[in-house]
Amino acid sequence: MNTAHPVDTVILSSSILYGGELERIAGFIAVSGSRIAAIGPTAAAAEWIAGAAQVIDVGDATVTPGLIDAHIHPILGLSIARGLDLNGITELHAVRAALAEYAAATPHHVGSDWIFAWGMDPVIFGEAEFSNSIFEGILDGELVYITLFDGHAALVSDAGLSHAGVTGREEVDSSGFVGLSANGTPNGMLYEMAAMDLVQAKLPPLSFDERVDELDRLLRAMAGCGLVAGQMLDFGHADSLDVLEALEERGDLAIRLRISPWVMPGANQEDLNALLAMQGRHGRRWHVRGIKLMMDGTIDNGTAWLFDPDSHGESRHPLWPQPAELAAAMRFFHENGIPTATHAIGDKAVSFIAQTIAALPRNGTVHRIEHIESIPDQVLTQIIDAGATTSLQPTHCALYSRADHADNWSRRLGTERANHAWRTRDLRDAGAVVALGSDWPIAPFDPRGIIAAAQTRRPAGRPDIKPVQPRQALSARAALEGYTAQYWESVGEKGGTLVVGARADLTVFGLDPLTTAPDEFALAPILLTMVDGEIVADHRTAAAAAGPST
Repeated sequence: MNTAHPVDTVILSSSILYGGELERIAGFIAVSGSRIAAIGPTAAAAEWIAGAAQVIDVGDATVTPGLIDAHIHPILGLSIARGLDLNGITELHAVRAALAEYAAATPHHVGSDWIFAWGMDPVIFGEAEFSNSIFEGILDGELVYITLFDGHAALVSDAGLSHAGVTGREEVDSSGFVGLSANGTPNGMLYEMAAMDLVQAKLPPLSFDERVDELDRLLRAMAGCGLVAGQMLDFGHADSLDVLEALEERGDLAIRLRISPWVMPGANQEDLNALLAMQGRHGRRWHVRGIKLMMDGTIDNGTAWLFDPDSHGESRHPLWPQPAELAAAMRFFHENGIPTATHAIGDKAVSFIAQTIAALPRNGTVHRIEHIESIPDQVLTQIIDAGATTSLQPTHCALYSRADHADNWSRRLGTERANHAWRTRDLRDAGAVVALGSDWPIAPFDPRGIIAAAQTRRPAGRPDIKPVQPRQALSARAALEGYTAQYWESVGEKGGTLVVGARADLTVFGLDPLTTAPDEFALAPILLTMVDGEIVADHRTAAAAAGPST
């Protein structure tokens, strides 16, 4: 006679990806509180079903460990993702048409109300100078602020520059600068945050309540795409924790957030001590753990740190004027057992960070390198020898670079360096931990498209586009692991597998991520997302109405 086990939920499925080997089994998962109480074959499910408060049969849908985005900016991103979304528009005339249409449809007063846009790809400029001349004839006299797709530069109209008092003679910290025309006047480009702040300080902010509302919508949308958590790698707004606390007063966050505040150039010991003291602060579904450092800017804007200058003679300097100061900050947090994640895009930046990590005495603290866009073999070896973990964003390659090197990023690097880029497969094969993510709002956060792009090296659903460095494609398993077990390894913790005692974080897909063609998987229905044993997204009714997946 079977004995009933009291549990909250039993999920039945013919396709559960179990354990570290992602072994596919037909059976059940029993959830008690926030933990997995049991996993087993269908034949053993009865005694757990008998004691369950609810039983959910998902049929042949696939249950995977909950997906975690290794790199997001959910609060800072709200101030970036304002106005017109220009993501995916790669022709100058199309950007101008979209801006003109948006301005005409948006009630505002010319010269006093700002027009915002974001996600603009510099490929629209071709070989021409980046400048605000694109506004001529469509936004004359308007206050316009556009954040470029990488979040490290902005394009501002002449009226906007004048309103903010930007003259081009400003001296800004680190590698930021105001773009100038040949005659020495500002051309509208502001590079890196120190320069962008010259105008951002004059922009009308979203209200506190608006930001809380928008964050709630954003996190719910992320849960609806199968994410159970994300690592927030910034502390871009001083009141970020206040926003989180205000949202939790309304109810639980839709996904968990691990917050790693950033340390920017100029930080002193008092700043480092304050960030150390913040470690461990938490709410119900957010906690502060880790530190974000930034070694350089971006290749697209000429602010990365390369061994050799780019084709414009730029990307010659680090973001920290004195790199040793960043190394000292990392050492401070290492000695206090705090993991770091460091933005390093150029080959010299990655090399410096790898060597800095290698010089630290081993004490069990894990340090991760973010982005790693173009590196020669010797720098890849430095990463492995240092024991650093890595975090990459497959859609940065798939959406913003091209196989024929016609994009701005590739032209700046040149063929040889562009051919040593986005080396996800080489890093995995060499034994590195490779966590995956989106860097939202720099790229869309939907993990299905990112998992697909990691395998195809092109945008999901676009077989007409030639893959970028297809030899660097990940297997379906490696791509899924990048959102599950590899993420947890990247921060030096255990997790990301469906085993007894694990946190009850689950994603239920209508299609199997290990066997479904990548382009098809990018459109796979999400039936359920479970965080800490609670269902935070339930699309079973919609999936049933849409009919069987094909």
